[in-house]
Amino acid sequence: MKFKILAIILFIPFLSIAQERGIGIRIGEPFSITYKDFISDYISIEGMIGSAGVNGASYYQRDFTNNPPTTNSFYIGHSVKKGLSLNARAAYHEDFTDSFGITQGYLLAYGGAGLQLRTTRVNYTYTVDQISGATQMEERVNADFGPEAFIGSEYYFSDLPMNVFAEFGLFVELLDRVGHMKAQGGVGVRYLF
Repeated sequence: MKFKILAIILFIPFLSIAQERGIGIRIGEPFSITYKDFISDYISIEGMIGSAGVNGASYYQRDFTNNPPTTNSFYIGHSVKKGLSLNARAAYHEDFTDSFGITQGYLLAYGGAGLQLRTTRVNYTYTVDQISGATQMEERVNADFGPEAFIGSEYYFSDLPMNVFAEFGLFVELLDRVGHMKAQGGVGVRYLF
């Protein structure tokens, strides 16, 4: 009996922070499967895995120019395939349900930060001898890593086990091209359990 009482006393703090966790899909940049869980009434953690978008053409041309295969390589062109995106994030939430007069469900606004790893596969076409015009190809994996900051809002339905969300953020590279910034955003839906 003492063990049961002790177990209940130890479990009570976890009851107060239990919130709905969800898994869903995020459409945008990056396109991802998302899993989100609350670790307190106001703090959530989220993991995302998906497909990273590509950067602009000048980004990859500059990468080739800065890292040529040989000293006399001349850039001709490139093609890019989307790669993998992994995100680990934490966010602070505030309830804005009453501020907007919402009577069904509830609305949260949030802001947070995280880390992101992105990859893309780049196929470069170049020439070593401009006179003969013979082309060569080289495939590279472009990996970008750095912090991200984001803001957003999510609406929880009162009669359905789901929520919808929209957010906007900024990713800053620390690996590959230090300081390169990329705006990101997305909308999505999660099933709550």
